[in-house]
Formats: sequence, structure tokens, C-alpha cells
Amino acid sequence: MAPRFTVGVSGGIGSGKSSVTRLFEELGVPVIDTDILAHQLTAPGGAAMPAIVAAFGPQFMQADGALDRARMRAQAFAQTDAREKLQQILHPLIQQAAQTCAEAASGPYLMFAIPLLVESGHWRQKLHRVLVVDCSEAQQIERVMARNAFSREQVLAIMAAQASRQARLAAADDVIDNSAGPENLPSQVALLHQRYLELAKTI
Repeated sequence: MAPRFTVGVSGGIGSGKSSVTRLFEELGVPVIDTDILAHQLTAPGGAAMPAIVAAFGPQFMQADGALDRARMRAQAFAQTDAREKLQQILHPLIQQAAQTCAEAASGPYLMFAIPLLVESGHWRQKLHRVLVVDCSEAQQIERVMARNAFSREQVLAIMAAQASRQARLAAADDVIDNSAGPENLPSQVALLHQRYLELAKTI
């Protein structure tokens, strides 16, 4: 397959990644969302489930064969080694699935939505640009509590397991500021889209 210009989108929980990627999709950019791939891999009959059951035990599988997400979330955020073990199972499968999607995608360039882009360490070399969606940590907490009905402590635990805001910004080639709300996103996305179209011509 000929080289494709690729952009990775990341950001902390509640930063607004999904809102940004939807706007790029509306402009005709194919977006491959690794969160969606992870859900498919851990759905009933998902390719990751045999390895997860072998590593963690049958109590982490629901009656329908899907991952018990609430139980796994509690385990992963309580124990660093459990989180790392889960990532070692999922990350290679996600990368393989993402590559399959990329080969089938058509568009001016490819965009990957990767919540753990900075943390994983192995995505950066596959991307031409890293785009970080940013807002304050206080806004992240407020938005996730409202959206997911999580407690403040639950949100803080998730954020503690993610890269810091500073680490994400340090890894970014481009930043979209989502501190002012969704009405300020389309103009920023449009500007970056034009830049990426120009950069894609050089690949």
C-alpha cells in the first residue's frame, strides 16, 4: 500500500476527542477509533476474550461472553500490573485491527483516535502528526462527572492512570483548545484540515 499521511488524535478523558473527530469525519476524513476497536475485541466472541479469561479468570467475562467492563475497570485502576497485563493483550490486537481498517479506508489522509497514544509509546513512529485536544483538568473532571455519572474520585483515578496534561502537550505537533466549548471547535478543525491536506500532498 502506498504511504498515507496519518494523524493521531489524543487527549485526556473528557477533553472532547470524539467531538473533534466527528468534525473531521464530516470533512471526509476517515477516522479509525481504537476505543471502538477495543470494544469489538472484547465483545461476545471478540478476539481478545480468550487471552483475557486466561490471564484474569472467567469472572471477568459476562454471561454473554463479553468483557465485564465495570469489573475490569475497577481491577485495572486499582492495580498497575493488571492494567499493564490488559494492555499487553489488547494493544497488539488493536494495532492489527487498525491496520486492517487503514488498508480499507479511502480519504485525503487517515486519522487515528488513540486515547492512550502518549502512554503506549509505540504509536508515535507510525504517525506523521500528533493532534492533542486540550482543556483544563478541572473541565475534564466536570465533563466526565456529568457525562458518565462517575464520582469525582472515579474520574481522578482514571486521570491518574493516563499521561499528564503536560506530557500530552509535550508530545503534540498540533493542539485544539476545547476549553471554551464545542462552538469553538469547527474553525480550529477547518484550519488544521487545510494544513493536513497540504502536508498530505508531500507524502
